Amino acid sequence: MPIGILDPFSGISGDMTLGALLEVGLAADWLRALPGRLGLDGVEVRIQRVRRSEIVCTKVDFEIPPQPHGRGIGEIRELVARAGVPASVRQRADAAFVAIAEAEGEIHGMPASDVHLHEVGAVDAILDVVGAVWGFQELGIERIHCGPIALGDGSVRAAHGLLPVPAPATLKLLEGHPVRPGPEGAGELVTPTGAALVRVLSSGPPPAEYVPLRSGFGAGTKDPVGRPNALRLVVAEGARASGGVQTEQLVQLSTDVDDMDGELLAGVADLLRREGALDVVLVPTLMKKGRPGTRIDVLARPAHAWRLEEMLLTHSSAIGVRRAMVERDALPRGEATVCVLDHQVRVKIVTLPSGTRRAKPEYDDVARVAAAVGRPARDVAALARAAAEGLV
Repeated sequence: MPIGILDPFSGISGDMTLGALLEVGLAADWLRALPGRLGLDGVEVRIQRVRRSEIVCTKVDFEIPPQPHGRGIGEIRELVARAGVPASVRQRADAAFVAIAEAEGEIHGMPASDVHLHEVGAVDAILDVVGAVWGFQELGIERIHCGPIALGDGSVRAAHGLLPVPAPATLKLLEGHPVRPGPEGAGELVTPTGAALVRVLSSGPPPAEYVPLRSGFGAGTKDPVGRPNALRLVVAEGARASGGVQTEQLVQLSTDVDDMDGELLAGVADLLRREGALDVVLVPTLMKKGRPGTRIDVLARPAHAWRLEEMLLTHSSAIGVRRAMVERDALPRGEATVCVLDHQVRVKIVTLPSGTRRAKPEYDDVARVAAAVGRPARDVAALARAAAEGLV
């Protein structure tokens, strides 16, 4: 399974990401059809080859008829939900817009649900986010890494006045991700849309070794002298690709508590999982003076670690959190849907080091179907596994 490596040496934006995806194989006709799939009538997609400091890149622009100045987060999510977008794409696109609303809300002191997204809520940003998330899926790239991001410098004029670069909400979206200021005189290099894509797509820094397969550049709008304003995307095989094992750098957060009851601990674990933790484990332990306690271990992508640590300190009785960088070897996985007793059941498919595959039905779907048809969950699970045999 190929991986994607974003190289934002000159920042990142949604249109730069789309241009880079086209460079490495995303079909131009697929992108031209995207506005129609989203029900955005009258939007035209302009794709052209341009030069940025003598590097040939692809530039994507959307020609959009008059639109509302902005949209609320609820309206944006409804638009995407109505479009019949694949569930995995919709979830990540939702996460991107929710992250933007939460960052704006925190900066301006209001609930995320009350945030009225200005230029970020415009049609071009909706197309950028959905197009980028969906485009990676179209190319079969499930795991994406991102290197250090050049932020630019100076100030930018936004709806709320003159703001420092990076804009406050943009920087908040990039918390936990390696960044660097400059280059001098560059202005704004990272848009809120680009920062949100990094937040929801990145699995952390690029691997120490990889085998590049394809690469290309997506152009930004500005064309400064002596510096290519472009985003590089590399499609690669990880160094551990033999045998199918994928290695990624993650953060492990750990804390020990002895003054929370089981229900509250379970609630904290569920909250952390909903907010992006890859795994949360509660381990019984002994603390000072032989008191029984619980260790909370959280596995997170680097870009999410600071936010999850803050939530752990806020919602549990912990007074400190340990951090450690860890390597995780994981088997490639994907998702398919099978029909069981006239109901849809999602199936997780894992590729083993030998190249063979195994399938496991999602229990939530199994339980839903079992309740709907009045059959034991074990029967529904067995039927789902049988239906998935043709997929493995």
